[in-house]
Amino acid sequence: MLFQSVEEALRVIAPDSREEPARQAAHRQWASIAKPLGSLGLLETALEDIAALTGSAEVALSPRALLLLCADNGVVTQGVAQSDHTVTTIVTRSAAAGRSSVCKMAAVAGCRVAPVDLGVLDLPPTPGVLDRRIANGTGDITQGPAMTREQAERAVLTGIDLVREQKEAGVRLLAAGEMGIGNTTTSAAVASVLLGRPPKELTGRGAGLSDEGLRRKVRAVETALEQNRPDPADPLDILAKVGGFDLAGMCGVFLGGALYRVPVLMDGLISTVSALCAARLSPEAKKAAFASHVSAEPAGRLVLDALGKKPLITAEMRLGEGTGAVAAMPLLDMALALYRDGTTFDGYGMQAYTPKGG
Repeated sequence: MLFQSVEEALRVIAPDSREEPARQAAHRQWASIAKPLGSLGLLETALEDIAALTGSAEVALSPRALLLLCADNGVVTQGVAQSDHTVTTIVTRSAAAGRSSVCKMAAVAGCRVAPVDLGVLDLPPTPGVLDRRIANGTGDITQGPAMTREQAERAVLTGIDLVREQKEAGVRLLAAGEMGIGNTTTSAAVASVLLGRPPKELTGRGAGLSDEGLRRKVRAVETALEQNRPDPADPLDILAKVGGFDLAGMCGVFLGGALYRVPVLMDGLISTVSALCAARLSPEAKKAAFASHVSAEPAGRLVLDALGKKPLITAEMRLGEGTGAVAAMPLLDMALALYRDGTTFDGYGMQAYTPKGG
């Protein structure tokens, strides 16, 4: 189904009566396996949550794909990043050729990488890159809005539709990744509005800024919020004024995950901020968003807390591209192997564990 507006899509996202029965069936499956109850911790609850989302205790995690949303951010002209916009193009093309960092990790995880151009500056049609361009990069948020509200809505709808396409192709697990120099700045701006916290608390060094670079970055976020005054109650307004095409597109991916019942692994700060935007638009989006790791950026833990999510990995990662999300996939695979084929208490001829109070 192709939606004409975000509001139309939000009306369709709703709870499913199959959720709780599927969750309980998955919980019983775990309880039948000969091991201490709940002893795989978050790995167990992740599979139960996936069962609930999909409405079936027959959990499947393959085929899988990473949606790598790529776009440039005008705020880069303010010296907020160690690199300039040309690096976005280089990494986007590298991902299409299977050479970027996440491609190497995804190959180990059995995950296909799908680069998507939402607005990489001056990028011509490129083999291996899905063309979903909204515009040729965003505006400088210190001077005015990043984009129009119509462009923000189009980017969100694009993300929703990308999930539809992947679902129709048989994909059972998605990861949300991004590439866009300057997007830790836009993410800090969006997070500051969503969390109601000052930019200085949430703005980090990104790819490795100096102290002076960090001061410039904080000033840029403060200026952007003063200049644009985004409405905290309106996620589309926030994305349009101080976000980016990658953020808006990933917001749509998490909404699409809820709509089409496909689990989506969050990566680091940019994708978790996008997931929080999606959750503010529809609380149901939280059910589709799964935490892979916690970003080393200052806002990383705070955004996950706001989503009520606990990370599978705590490794101080901050590479981006979806690397944290694909790093979590083998952990889920190992949990699924035990979930499906673990020896039961009956198989061992031993008495099942039972929950104990106190």
